Amino acid sequence: MISTAESRYNQWVREHYRFLLRSAWALTGSRVIAEDVVQDCFTSAWRFRNQLRDPGMARAWLFQIMRRHAFRHFDPAQHVPQALEQLGEEASHQHHDALDAQLDVVKALSRIAPIHREVLVLYYFDDMPTAQMAEALDIAPGTVLSRLARAREALKNALQPPVRPQDDIVSTASPAASVIPLRKRTP
Repeated sequence: MISTAESRYNQWVREHYRFLLRSAWALTGSRVIAEDVVQDCFTSAWRFRNQLRDPGMARAWLFQIMRRHAFRHFDPAQHVPQALEQLGEEASHQHHDALDAQLDVVKALSRIAPIHREVLVLYYFDDMPTAQMAEALDIAPGTVLSRLARAREALKNALQPPVRPQDDIVSTASPAASVIPLRKRTP
């Protein structure tokens, strides 16, 4: 069977659209932006389809293109993406522990650096092997492993509630709480 450029492109869309959408959503924090990013990715992939040398590396190649488009849409001033805040409001009305745990992870992912977020998404959500991750991110396999270790630590820290010293709790509770009671001295 002879494969035309258009049929290969259609195959890419069928095989990789969901993967790219999940990854773009995780990187941008917005489904709407993710859909735009994936559309831009496939447009670029069609335009530069002759640059893919190894068809077996299509997923990594497409991820690399999508990643560039996602970072063009990334707004560093936006701390917690809007879509994640809306998801949090919807989830707060439902009292399901499993959903709350998933939401905590999604929110924690939004609080870590994009460089850490992308390795976690590729490794855990998309089950991409480290060799393919290295190709997709254009870094050495050892760098993938070190970023993954740092990303796990960053996610662990983002999942932990902020720790406040006891002094801060007392001093912020009320003005009366910071008053030291006077005792009468006994002779």
